Amino acid sequence: MKIRILGTAAGGGLPQWNCDCPGCATARRTGAHRTQDCLAVSADGEAWYLVNASPDLRGQLLAAPELAPAPGTRDTPLRGVLLTSAELDHTLGLPLLREAAELTVHAALPVRHTLHTAFPAGPLLASYTKVHWHTVAEGRTVELDGGLRAEPIALGGKRPRYATDLPGEQWQDRTDWVTGYRFTDAAGSARMVYAPGVAAWTPALDRAVDGADLVILDGTFATDDELTDRTGGARTSRDMGHLAIHDSLPHLARHRGPRHLYTHLDNTNPLNHPPGPATARALAEAGAAVATDGMLIEL
Repeated sequence: MKIRILGTAAGGGLPQWNCDCPGCATARRTGAHRTQDCLAVSADGEAWYLVNASPDLRGQLLAAPELAPAPGTRDTPLRGVLLTSAELDHTLGLPLLREAAELTVHAALPVRHTLHTAFPAGPLLASYTKVHWHTVAEGRTVELDGGLRAEPIALGGKRPRYATDLPGEQWQDRTDWVTGYRFTDAAGSARMVYAPGVAAWTPALDRAVDGADLVILDGTFATDDELTDRTGGARTSRDMGHLAIHDSLPHLARHRGPRHLYTHLDNTNPLNHPPGPATARALAEAGAAVATDGMLIEL
């Protein structure tokens, strides 16, 4: 299995265009930029799938040689997209794929509905290309090209702001507004979990992580009170639907086998930059590190 980490920042990227907090100021000074969360994965190195479609997608695709078109063609190895949520930083890149001859998009039911109503990416894309929409659900494995298999994991009920008033009681109290995936290859010899949004450490997530080779996890905030400390904001990490790194590290420490990487870092997160000795030691003890844009991992 091959994994290309295309982007590792939360919404807005690093530095955020309208922010000069210490983290963004450091990123501008040092050039330590991050694009918004997105991943490409392949079981055979030939058929590739995006997980999320960030607003930075065009640049991310151009920086990934595995996803380049074959010489003299308009065809690429990109077969489709799996979405973890309907958040704008995970879906605004969908219209950028309108030049594709056809496209397959996999998403949980509330996400799929939202992308045909509140944010009509589905109807918009349909004007340019043929899109095959598929609904994912926990307990139903998705069979993909190249022998790749994806097992959805329902991770939380956090809706994007633009969908909070979505009409219909059927969209209330659902736990699949946020989804993670456990990917395996055809032989079952390589296992990767991707969960850039985690509201709480659930039994389902614990089972998915167990026995994985690689876990790429929500690292939006370093601590639960990060926004209060850095911006004076009132909301905590949990209020925003994200389990802070400080609170997920003990769970990772129980799973010594996988390689753990954090992604989807907010611009306020101090781990956008090299950590101090105490934090570095805590990460190392849990077998964890922070992902960077462009990383290519082979399992």
